Order: sequence, then structure tokens, then C-alpha cells
Amino acid sequence: MKMNELKWMAACLVWLLASCRGGDYEYAFRNPDLPVERRVDDLLSRLTLEEKVAQMMNATPAIERLGIPPYDWWNEALHGVARAGKATVFPQSIAMAATFDEEALYTTFTMVSDEARAKYHRYQEDGEYDRYKGLTFWTPNINIFRDPRWGRGMETYGEDPFLTARMGVAVVKGLQGDDPHYLKTHACAKHYAVHSGPEWNRHEYDAVVSPRDLWLTYLPAFEALVNEGNVQEVMCAYNRFEGQPCCSSDKLLVDILRNTWGYDRIILSDCGAIDDFWVKDQKTPRHETHPNGESASAEAVKSGTDLECGGSYHALLNAVAEGLVTEEELDISLRRLFRGRFELGLFDPDERIPYAAIPYDVVESPSHVAQALEMARKSIVLLKNNGILPLSKEIGKIAVVGPNAADSVMLWANYNGFPSRTVTLLDGIRNKAPQAEVVYELGCNHTDHYREDAAAHITSQVKDADVIIFAGGISPRLEGEEMPIEIEGFKKGDRTDIELPKVQQEVIRILKATGKPIIYIVCTGSALALNWEEANVDAILNAWYGGQEAGTAVADVLFGDYNPAGRLPVTFYKSVAQLPDFQDYNMKGRTYRYMTEKPLYPFGYGLSYTTFEYRDGRLSDLSVQSGQPVTLSFGLANTGGTDGDEVAQVYVGNPNDPDGPLKALKAFRRIHVKAGGVQEVRFELPASAFSSFNDETQTTEIRPGKYHIMYGGSSGDEALQRLELTIR
Repeated sequence: MKMNELKWMAACLVWLLASCRGGDYEYAFRNPDLPVERRVDDLLSRLTLEEKVAQMMNATPAIERLGIPPYDWWNEALHGVARAGKATVFPQSIAMAATFDEEALYTTFTMVSDEARAKYHRYQEDGEYDRYKGLTFWTPNINIFRDPRWGRGMETYGEDPFLTARMGVAVVKGLQGDDPHYLKTHACAKHYAVHSGPEWNRHEYDAVVSPRDLWLTYLPAFEALVNEGNVQEVMCAYNRFEGQPCCSSDKLLVDILRNTWGYDRIILSDCGAIDDFWVKDQKTPRHETHPNGESASAEAVKSGTDLECGGSYHALLNAVAEGLVTEEELDISLRRLFRGRFELGLFDPDERIPYAAIPYDVVESPSHVAQALEMARKSIVLLKNNGILPLSKEIGKIAVVGPNAADSVMLWANYNGFPSRTVTLLDGIRNKAPQAEVVYELGCNHTDHYREDAAAHITSQVKDADVIIFAGGISPRLEGEEMPIEIEGFKKGDRTDIELPKVQQEVIRILKATGKPIIYIVCTGSALALNWEEANVDAILNAWYGGQEAGTAVADVLFGDYNPAGRLPVTFYKSVAQLPDFQDYNMKGRTYRYMTEKPLYPFGYGLSYTTFEYRDGRLSDLSVQSGQPVTLSFGLANTGGTDGDEVAQVYVGNPNDPDGPLKALKAFRRIHVKAGGVQEVRFELPASAFSSFNDETQTTEIRPGKYHIMYGGSSGDEALQRLELTIR
């Protein structure tokens, strides 16, 4: 144990012995029976200005004279408790979006917060207070994945505002718990707002969008997490918005977040974002909108940024002395910060906090590992199947080839924890078919060229196989956050195109030339242009970055022990030629909502080992008054021979708004139907499902006229049935 930790623990012991007298409390802030606001007032009254400023940065020091321990606000839980040792590693966020299952996601993040609480209390017992060991988690990432070239898109829930909002609210509720007195953890909606690449210029980029795109695309998920999810933290983004850095944006933070939505909880900066206001750096160009740390920090606080991840806020001491900000203005932020800590129970004895009783053995427990497997299964999207799948378990020889076949770390994605065991794709196949001869050949790395004799060597290894399984795609070592990578197709975490790396294309062609059937398992966090593969291989399975149980999940699907039902939360384009410029944030031509060209695979797409039929669609009313809901009903029949899930999707098209989305998702549900069975399905569409944007008033409204209600198993026109509704 470090010497300063020993001193801190000794000081706490002395303080506790001196201050607790038979249930009396020397300081009111220590009394858990008092209202939180009174406790906050009492604590603030006891702090010096220096102590206050120190509590406004993520790594807050101890206040030993009051018995307050250190606390670091920086913690991660994107798809499991991250960067803090052992934890269950669930599939990456984009994969969990592909489940289209809110309830399953809520269950998953209830488990994540169980592990978070158990780990936190163990760290407290051991006197460990450093980063990644607290209860304030900077997740979920609810930015819109507007362009597949963005490397961090894998952290999101896809390209659709409605899907992102529903999945994001489920994450928040699972993390924050439902106790009436204490929050289980904090969730954080990030990165606010209009933030989705490029990575290489995020510290200087100025995002400019129309009010229409702002309110219909970039803000809805944040609004849902604030107003419905009661999210406790919002992280402002690195980039500028309409000229102002997001962490001092009057429009985003004051006008919209605080005033319009009434948000009164914590706003924090992305890490180093305040530095971008004023630090001059030749290697990393920045906004440089302010002359020094004092002016930058003062303006951020005045705009509502309560907590800085970084160290610029040290300058607040001088800023107060210079009259740039007052101590009373700092207190506004400090009240929010301390209220958050009190509501988490950080100042209260464990026996008062129900979550403190969660045992440590929940961490990577059998039930949590089972949920990681279930989420991996549910996330897998079958993109193509000419009938080769599912494979027979009596198959004789399987050749497994490719850079992702035996790569366990790839399956963890980014912002990850560390599981005790990871089942690779190769492991899963070998475990599932022990009677088969399974040969493995790397074939190539993700991007490197192979040796000259590779073609002959690969052919010799697979020539007598009954089936070839190629496990390729990309990797979190190629796409991600601000990475030091510049190779063909990849730039600093982003991508410059969406093609498969050339070396993988070459190897797949070598495999095709053998005449053997080929199943392609794609691992990726974003859309790939799989045009040749769609035309030439026998089956394509998108397994994303599937977490610690991905290998078992993939094998379950390959051999028919699980019927795939994942759906694409993003459009798979044919090439970047179908996309506007990466730095153009306007939505015209982007995503299924505004795209007029035909993609390779549409949003919401995914195949099954069975077939479904939508029958007898009807509306509760064909004509309703503006502001009234309407109910859509239909029968969902499983017309095949295998039990399976179908993701029923409902879209609204609004001909009364020619500048609006061509269609927009307004409801979805993952439904299990037995072979030969029929489920009656009902969706109540609220009045808001029919809202339009008024460009003159910059508000939403419901216009009279005819609306198209479309329902089916994908956003593709050929998959949808249509009904017409008149709104008076």
C-alpha cells in the first residue's frame, strides 16, 4: 500500500473516532438521515476555495481534515466494467444494438452495474481509490453513427436516432438501478453533441448542421436519456459546434440542455477538451478559442461544465482572483457534483446502501458469462446463406482460415475489461464439432501482404476440406479512438474506405479457386463493402466483436443450435461512392433515412434459418385527429420448419415533409415464434411518431395529411408492407 494511502486511512480512523459519538455526527454532511441538499450545503460551507477547485477535476484529492477520501470520476463500462481488471466482457455496443432487444440490454447492464458495485466496494476495503475504481461510468456513447468511416462508431448503437434512444435508455436504467434512495452507479450520455468523426481533427473541427438535422438526428437520443432515462451525467464533446467548443456552447449546454430540457445534473468535459480551448500544440492542432487556461476554464464553468476531465481547471483559482468567475458560480457546479456523490452513498456507511451487499463473486459469474453468450448469439447477423447453413455436426473436415479465427483480443473490442477466459472462433468450432478434423491456417494478417508461396501453401491445407470457414474483417487495432495508424484504408482510427483490406480479398479468391464451399465470418465494428463476397461465397455471418463468448455463439449459429436473428443497426453501403464527404455532417444522402441509392444490405436487415410472414395488417383507425395515437396490429407467422426470432420493425413515411426522412423507425420488437406458429403483434404509435420539423419556427409539429405506416423485417422497401393513415 502506498504511504499516502496509509496516512489517509490513519487520518480517517482518527476522524471517525473523534466525530462519531453514539450516533451523533460532528458535521451535518455526515448524517445520512438529513436531506441531501442540507448535507451539500453543510459540506460546501466547510471548504476553502482551493479545496473547491480541486474537487472540480476528475481526480479529486482527499480532504483529510473532514475524512473525505479521494475519488476519481473517470470510469468506463461500454460493454462491461472496463480497465479495472477482471470483468465479464459482453459484445461491443454496435453488436448489442444488432440484437434489437431492449430488455436483454437492460438485463445485461444490470449485471454490469452489479459487477461495478462489487468491484467498487472491494476496492474501498483495500484502500484503492485510483482511476477506473469508482461508480461514475462514462457510458453510453449515443452519438449517431452517420458514416461508416468513423472508427468509434463501434461504440454506438448505430445510425438511427430511435434505436439509439431506446437502447441508450435501457443502458442508463440498468446502470443506475431502481432503489428509491441510492443510485447504483452513474451513467453518462456522451459525446454531446454533433460528434462522429473524423478522429484525426476532432480537437479543432467545427461541426455545422442545419437546425433540422440537429433536432431530428443528433439530439433525440440525448433528449430521451435526459428526460426518460434520468441520466446523471452528460459529457460534452471535443469538437466545436457553430464556432464554439461544445464544452462552452451556449446553445448546446445552456439553451437546449439546461433550459429547454431542464437538465440539472452533471455536465463534464471529455478528457482534455478544455485544453483544446487554449493550449497551442504543433503536433495536435486545437481550437485555440481562448488566450489562456483562466479564460477557458471560467467560460466552461459559466456555460455549465461542472467537472473537467483533465487539469485546466487548476486555473480557476486565478480566474476567481481575476474576476473571470465567482466562487458562487463554482458552488453551482459543486452542488451538482456533491449531490451526485451523496446520492451514490459515497459518504454513507455500507449498511445503509443495499447495493453494498452485492457479493464480489458476481464478477464474471456463471450467469453473467451465460448472458455474454446470449448477447453474442442475439447479435449475430446472417447476411447471406445459399443453403449451406446450418452445417451438419457429422461433417468430416473443416478448414478454418483467416486473421480473426484465433484472435481473442479482437473479440474484446475497445474500452474493455479482462475476462478469465475467451472462446475464440476457432475454439468454438473445435468445441462444437469434436468428431471433425479441424485444420487452422492463418492465411494472412489483417492488412499485411503474405509470402510469395502463400497461394500454394493455403491451397494445400484446405484442398480436402468439406467446408472452408474464413474468419476475417477488421479489428479494434485498426478502427477506434484517435489511433497512431496510417496505412492503406485506415487513418488514425478512422477508415478512408470501407473495402476489405486487399490481402484478405486475395486470400478469399485463393480459397474460392479451390471449388470448396466458403463461409465467411465477418468481425467488424462498422459496415464493410462486401460486394464480391456477397456474389461469390456461400454464406456470410456478421459476428461483430462478440466478447468473451463469441466463439461459442458463432459455432452455435454455424451448426444450427441457435437460429440467428440479429439485424443491422447500420446501412452496409456498396462503397464510399455512395457516401457524402466524411466531414460533411449534413444528413442528406446518409443512412437509410435519407439515402436514395440501393445499399448492399439495408438497415434492419438480417436472415434466419426459418421464414416469416406478416399477415392481416390493420390500424385501429384510418383517420385520427392530430395529437392522437394509433395502434398497428398484424399476425406474425413462422412459415418455416425452425423455431426462431423475428425483429418486427415499424417505419413512418411522411409525404407532408418533403425535406424529412424518406422513412424513419418508430417501433420495433424482437419476437420468438415457434415453427408453424402465429403471434399477434400490436404496436401503439404515439402522436410524436408523426411529427415533422418546421424550418421557420425550428420546432416540431404534426401536420395534417396522409402518412405511410410501413412494417416488416427490414428497412428495405421490398421487405415492408404499407398502410395509409390520415391525420386531420
